[in-house]
Amino acid sequence: MQNPDWFSVHRAAFWIGAGGIVAHATEGVWGLACNPFNPNAVDRLLEIKNRREDQGLILIGADAKMFASQLALLSEETRLLIETSWPGAHTWIVPDYSYPGAVSGGRDSIAVRVPGHEQARNLCARVGHPIVSTSANISGRIPAHTALRARMIFGDRVDYYLSGELSRRGASRISDARSLKVVRATCGD
Repeated sequence: MQNPDWFSVHRAAFWIGAGGIVAHATEGVWGLACNPFNPNAVDRLLEIKNRREDQGLILIGADAKMFASQLALLSEETRLLIETSWPGAHTWIVPDYSYPGAVSGGRDSIAVRVPGHEQARNLCARVGHPIVSTSANISGRIPAHTALRARMIFGDRVDYYLSGELSRRGASRISDARSLKVVRATCGD
């Protein structure tokens, strides 16, 4: 028998593939997801969040293989460090030349994570490539910690709300893979 979550994940993946925006649970906050290669979806996501394009967005993937081309630009030692931190609430800024400027913020790097949230990884696997996953909030405001709060913020501007629960509380840690410096420490727990 199929996991009851399977249909909901399948439906969320359909919306992402169709250029929609999906609200979903992650490790510490609710996220908004879209296809990073669909410029209309990315522009719409930035608009509803009131987020500037130059800030860049985080990508999540089902596993480290989804970021193989970015990780290949790093030393073996750094790749191993990143891969052993996943799955988990650790986002890494890695070199990249393949994602659109609206996703990378116009930089030669991209923020990537293999989340420690099984449903979020399953969603990426179902889509078949990394997806944008940015906190479900209006820029500068507190992110949603429940589906209800995400609905209150975004209403029908989000195409699909994937039922789920946070696996812990707080935003992910962000580190720069080139310098190994922490850009943002984990918030809360």
